[in-house]
Amino acid sequence: MKSVGFTPIPERINRLVDISYNLWWTWHPEAQNLFRRIDAKLWEDVYHNPVLFLSAVRQVSLDAAATDPDFIKAYYEVLTAFDAYQVDTKTWFRQTYPDKIDKPIAYFSAEFGLHECLPIYSGGLGVLSGDHTKECSDLGLPFIGVGFLYPQGYFRQTINQNGDQEAHYVKVRFAEVPAQPAFTDDGKEVVVSVALPARNNLPDRRVYAKVYKLQVGNVPLYLMDTDIHPNATEDRELSARLYGGDQEMRLAQEMVLGIGGVRALEVMGIKPAVYHMNEGHSAFLVLERARKLVAEGKTFAEASEIVRKSSVFTTHTPVPAGHDAFPFHMMDRYFPTWHHQLNISREEFLNLARQDQSWGPTFSMTVLALKMSGKHNGVSKLHGEISRKMWSWLWPNKKLDEVPITHVTNGIHTETWLAPALKTLYDKYLPANWIHNIDDPDIWNDVDKIPDEELWDVMTKLRGKLVNFVRLRTRQRMQRLNYHPNDMQATANLLNPNALTIGFARRFATYKRATLIFHDTDRLKRIVHGDGVRPVQFIFAGKAHPRDEPGKNFIREVYHRSHEAGLAGHLIFIEDYDMNVARHMVAGVDMWLNTPRRPMEASGTSGQKAGLNGSPNLSILDGWWAEGYNTKNGWSIGDPEAEYANEYDQNHADATSIYELLENEVVPAYYDRDITGLPKKWLAIVKESIRTVAPQFSMTRMIKDYTTDLYVPSMD
Repeated sequence: MKSVGFTPIPERINRLVDISYNLWWTWHPEAQNLFRRIDAKLWEDVYHNPVLFLSAVRQVSLDAAATDPDFIKAYYEVLTAFDAYQVDTKTWFRQTYPDKIDKPIAYFSAEFGLHECLPIYSGGLGVLSGDHTKECSDLGLPFIGVGFLYPQGYFRQTINQNGDQEAHYVKVRFAEVPAQPAFTDDGKEVVVSVALPARNNLPDRRVYAKVYKLQVGNVPLYLMDTDIHPNATEDRELSARLYGGDQEMRLAQEMVLGIGGVRALEVMGIKPAVYHMNEGHSAFLVLERARKLVAEGKTFAEASEIVRKSSVFTTHTPVPAGHDAFPFHMMDRYFPTWHHQLNISREEFLNLARQDQSWGPTFSMTVLALKMSGKHNGVSKLHGEISRKMWSWLWPNKKLDEVPITHVTNGIHTETWLAPALKTLYDKYLPANWIHNIDDPDIWNDVDKIPDEELWDVMTKLRGKLVNFVRLRTRQRMQRLNYHPNDMQATANLLNPNALTIGFARRFATYKRATLIFHDTDRLKRIVHGDGVRPVQFIFAGKAHPRDEPGKNFIREVYHRSHEAGLAGHLIFIEDYDMNVARHMVAGVDMWLNTPRRPMEASGTSGQKAGLNGSPNLSILDGWWAEGYNTKNGWSIGDPEAEYANEYDQNHADATSIYELLENEVVPAYYDRDITGLPKKWLAIVKESIRTVAPQFSMTRMIKDYTTDLYVPSMD
């Protein structure tokens, strides 16, 4: 690979370029450490972006690395692993389904969370898509990702001195990230177009999207960008920001994603056997596939059956507002001739996705995806049940338990989220092949072999690392806001590295109830002070959608509480939550707090990441935790069977449950020590958390479920 724009790289280490352009490095810390060893400060300054690093690094640093025997040894160890990974012929998929290796699976998602240096994700959906892609590479699936490469990504969050969230959009320069233009086999750039109607001062026109390629291990990820000539300024904004703009821009975005994405694959000669719609954003792909089949001579009924049998749809939210639906008059403007191209009437076309709302009929992306796919699933057992209830009206002749929406509970990509220090410990005590059998529960029984003193030592160091990270982030914020040097110096003592540390980090949607812990502030203050000998501290992080005023109010309240007498010093909010902040938190906190209003959490995965890293969950029995909790691996908040007259009563009951659990179970378990200073009872809970969460909620298990239950049946 050419190193255009890079500092000249000595030939001896010039394959750093190959590593930098394959996101395999994002889940291999030993590869990241190569760049860190060359220039640790620069690695932090470029926010762990190897492409930007190689453009900015000084020649003298590269020359020094090329002559350092220890660096060269590490470099060749990484290269050996990197090359072996790419030619592995004994992957799970190849061994399990050798006759399906030539049947590609095209996975469409509006966002992919791969790494903090690529801010093209907003939260759980994107991070799940990124983990999904990485695991498909690990398991050897013939997998292709399709999405958007947002030039401005998702916003960077800052918190001003009043505690207000401020959103900043920073232009991503594609030359400085691990993305390259996609080309056809004959060397032409891949550009596709979609027809859009007149809007504002724009006439009827075609909007063009250039396709970029990211290599994620052995999986190609194709992302579209509309910020190109000859698009008008407004059309260039279509892919500028994740979840930006009004409803018409949203509709146009989803046309480009679904219709443009299918056309991009066709231009590149890729013929998927299965199309997976990850949420409804890409559902227009079924219309484009049907249109092509009708143009080839099929009837619409025949085309629909072909599309249906080879399509998979995953729904991710039980919240009605989370399902995109467009008014019929808007569909008439944006799809004026599509019913003719499909050889059906306008009414038949609109009825493909009709969902009647209180304000009138709408064209629902979820309904379209459900009707035009053969396999459908929610993302946890409970969410599957909720989804069957939500969409049972589409199958009026079926009993509720016969509604054809199954579930595949979400999981996490273990190597992305496991702290390197814990991986070293697992390597030492788990069977030698554990990393290739993550979903095998028997493997994880050997967690009990880890000596308590070694586990506690690692966890204490990880907590200290998190505290130092919080202090640095807080100091950087204060410097930006021109705080007095004395105030910044005080951050040296911010938080207690030996105190019970509880984490809460997620999107600040109101149903997640970030402020529930403040229901009885006086009681909370007594808990955090712990009579001076059993202190408790909380670390919060998360973003609210820029237009979600109630969510932003929650952030403001958390910020103000962190300065309130009795809580100050025991509670902190870290701004700009992203994958980097998340990795520090899930590895460094002692316990993970999750307080959604049941049953509105479809799955959630942050608690799974914490559990893998030995941080037990204190959570509402919603989403994945309703399956994961076994009375020994964490704590359950409230009564899942209770019904409440109003939200206040529910909040009161759940907050009271949290306080009682902290006072009577969590804090005593953490601080009761044996004569050697070890919290034996706590460590038993930690080990049970690891033992149960790691295999069952791994992305390995999840992808195998998708493959066996959804992908392979759709190939046939």
